[in-house]
Amino acid sequence: MHSDSRPADATVPADTGPTTAPGAVNAHTHVYSGLAPLGIPPPRPEPETFLHILERLWWRLDRALDPDSLRAAARLYVAEALLAATTTLIDHHESPEFIEGSLDLLADVCDELGIRAVLCYGATERNGGREEAQRGLLECRRFIRDNTRPTVRGVVALHAAFTVSDETVRQAGELCRELDSVLHVHLAEARSDVDDARARGYAGPLERLLELGALPPGSILAHGVHLSEEQVRRAADNGLWFVQNPRSNRGNRVGYASSLAASRRVAVGTDGYPARMEDEAAALLELAAEHGDDPAGVVSRLAAGHFLATELLGDDITDDLVETDGERVRRVVVAGRTVVEDGRLTAADLEEIRATAARQAPRLWGRMAALPLA
Repeated sequence: MHSDSRPADATVPADTGPTTAPGAVNAHTHVYSGLAPLGIPPPRPEPETFLHILERLWWRLDRALDPDSLRAAARLYVAEALLAATTTLIDHHESPEFIEGSLDLLADVCDELGIRAVLCYGATERNGGREEAQRGLLECRRFIRDNTRPTVRGVVALHAAFTVSDETVRQAGELCRELDSVLHVHLAEARSDVDDARARGYAGPLERLLELGALPPGSILAHGVHLSEEQVRRAADNGLWFVQNPRSNRGNRVGYASSLAASRRVAVGTDGYPARMEDEAAALLELAAEHGDDPAGVVSRLAAGHFLATELLGDDITDDLVETDGERVRRVVVAGRTVVEDGRLTAADLEEIRATAARQAPRLWGRMAALPLA
């Protein structure tokens, strides 16, 4: 007689116990958006174009950020990233009313909680002209030169090509050469970026940045939705990385980056969505099937973030490990430091982080509402 209802010849699955795998890499994100899931007000009036979405939502959010709201957003985003098995973030930051020192605030949060990060300030002229861009580039320069945190690195950044002048693009390239850095920039996310470059006399936004000397090998181009295969191949020949952001591209209705199939240097990011890379992978595979993209090529992008992160942060990134028990992240080790143990952060209280975020979110929404339209 058996003590359960299985037949005598039934096969009992082996209890394999916890499984261990490398930590995930989010190759392009915006940590400053960490409070957005906590009830960010919808844009009004209803956006009709991608530029409307930027002007009425995301550009208002970044303009409203101050140190307290940014710290709360970063702590929530980083904490939830670690608990979702993501151990490296390649971030792209903007907070126009809080530029100087913003990268140190982000770096301190990353260092406190124990995540690896590549940080930059996306210089732009969309609020304060060339002076604003200068301040953004100087924040990159200061951080790259002064940062001593071993698991955090700075790079140079522009917000997006269509929000800066040729003079600022040239200056960013000069800064990359001075600091032996790469550039991180949004490129051809929407058709408006292509139209802007052509209006300036260039064949496209990629050609503009290349001709102005702003894209050293290893630079990171987020999106690339509206590039041709020929342009993508040219970027690959110049040693440039692309980061595809499928959930964001779908949500913003800007299209699917089919032409990225022409390069093997394509990683995956969330563009500010939560750093649950399994969710991004699911969206990528679903969209790839809808658009007839090669499944094998798409799957390779999910691992490519580790190669990009290794270029930026060093080979020891491969030692970062995540132990899971079913769907639960049980243990996370980053740079030899245990940052999650038994499903809990080791350096902070998640409930305190969430409570602080819940207090700061409505305050941030109020600051957004008080801003005039850009």
